[in-house]
Amino acid sequence: MPAEPKVLRTEEPNIEQLAKRIKMLDERLDNIDSTVTALIEQVMRRPVTIEVACPNCGEIVQTTIVGNTRLRGRK
Repeated sequence: MPAEPKVLRTEEPNIEQLAKRIKMLDERLDNIDSTVTALIEQVMRRPVTIEVACPNCGEIVQTTIVGNTRLRGRK
């Protein structure tokens, strides 16, 4: 006697569940935004040096970039 196939029940999420999920996603994105902003602020405080070798003569050109602007996240 063959077993009856299992039927998966899918319930549609209600509006409250969707609102809760959206709120959780928004909080996670805010946390990621804060972390990235803090990281960029730390990097911008330090000079970045770029060295490029000239393809014709081989001389190395050195450029230093210094950031002095404080980035601000959303409040």
